[in-house]
Amino acid sequence: MSEHQSRDDWARLATTLFERPGGVQTQALIDGQFVEAASGETFETVNPATGEVLANVVACDAPEAEKAVAAARTAFDSGRWSRMAPAQRKQSLLRLAQAMEDNRDELALLDTLDMGKPVGSALSDLSGAINCIRYNAELIDKSYGEVAPTDDGSLGLILREPLGVVASIVPWNFPMMMAAWKIGPALAAGNSVVLKPSEKSPLSALRLAQLALEVGIPDGVFQVLPGFGHTVGKALALSMDVDCLAFTGSTGVGKQLMQYAGQSNLKRVYLECGGKSPNIVFGDCDDLDGVARHAAEAIFYNQGEVCIAGSRLLVENTIRDAFVERVLVHARAMQPGDPLDPASFMGAIVDRTQFQRVLDYIRQGQEEGAVLRGGGSAVEINNEGLFIEPTVFDGVTASMRIAREEIFGPVLSVIGFDNESEAMAIANDSAYGLAAGLWSRDVNRIMRVSRRLHSGQVFVNNWAGGDMTVPFGGVKQSGNGRDKSHHSLDEYCDIKTVWMSLDPTLR
Repeated sequence: MSEHQSRDDWARLATTLFERPGGVQTQALIDGQFVEAASGETFETVNPATGEVLANVVACDAPEAEKAVAAARTAFDSGRWSRMAPAQRKQSLLRLAQAMEDNRDELALLDTLDMGKPVGSALSDLSGAINCIRYNAELIDKSYGEVAPTDDGSLGLILREPLGVVASIVPWNFPMMMAAWKIGPALAAGNSVVLKPSEKSPLSALRLAQLALEVGIPDGVFQVLPGFGHTVGKALALSMDVDCLAFTGSTGVGKQLMQYAGQSNLKRVYLECGGKSPNIVFGDCDDLDGVARHAAEAIFYNQGEVCIAGSRLLVENTIRDAFVERVLVHARAMQPGDPLDPASFMGAIVDRTQFQRVLDYIRQGQEEGAVLRGGGSAVEINNEGLFIEPTVFDGVTASMRIAREEIFGPVLSVIGFDNESEAMAIANDSAYGLAAGLWSRDVNRIMRVSRRLHSGQVFVNNWAGGDMTVPFGGVKQSGNGRDKSHHSLDEYCDIKTVWMSLDPTLR
């Protein structure tokens, strides 16, 4: 089983993937065919743990976007997926999920090599992605329309119909899971989907494209366009024939995409954007050491490259000093390691640009007067790679940049508070509202604080809890859409009213 493989086992599998005939897939999937870009352009995808160039991937641009959208529209209008019997569409997606399961190690390894996450984390992501596809497949033949309450002379039907062509633009930090959260409900609803993976992590999406063909997803229904956001991503966002744009990424890019939607056809735009999530620890919480471990995991998991990372740790001053000491102990145990080692908790930062960005924020925090209590330095693993230690700042104030801006790296800001009202004021003083956490034994406080937090999701006595049955998304500048649960299926449907007159006297 993959969970028991060693670092050497994973290294051998990596060699096998890249040395087999054909190597890894690097071409775009358009209308059932893997193709090069019309321009002939490619880009390098690089292993951030070693600096090794993994592959040269097709760099799609506007011509490829136009072809893919046209193929998606043709497929949708033909009805070969959009009007397929729900039970048949369900079986197709279940076959895709099984193909992902059968190739789980390969898909996880591609993400580890591509963006530097530990292989154990990548395997967990794949489990979530597979579960997402299966969950949405099972929703297909269990989603009903409605009959409106009318008088005897009328019949009002409320129908849910697929939107048409959905463009999904997904980030690099959870390549397979974010792709599944978008394409799962969109395909389940009957739409045609064009997926643009991040240029920093395209390889697993292109392998998924191969699997989709192998299990019989019809041509044009699922397509993958690797490339850059300012080229092929922009072309998809400006397309007059894309009906919906689903995006996970930075708030800045999300704002651009909304502008592009307004400049084109007013396509629907669902955004899951940045976060600066508060994790609030009250003095009455149980097991300070256990909570401290969770607080460290909340920011250092996946190298801090997590949209809901608990990057602002708000601690009641009565326990602050003792609690921070416990956090530091756990942080020191979460040092980065070789991403191919299943024992590694943290891996490499995705690329040199992000690596330098994180280091710049660490320097900025010190210049602003925050107290660096642990970490703060770049390190190498096996004399290579883009790795940064778990970093803890204390003495942070809410006005500091490290407390206000999304760093997307392993940097924790500790802020003290004296009472519940002050904690709420600090927590809600943010442009973001993606996630929040609170730790307390007081049920009344838990209910008050949960309701007062301006956040799309609140974790009580845990961090990042939940499964496919609950929605995921934010408020304020963290976005407006929801992934997961049956609510995400509704986002990829139109609501149509059919009103029938039953009066037999009508002429």
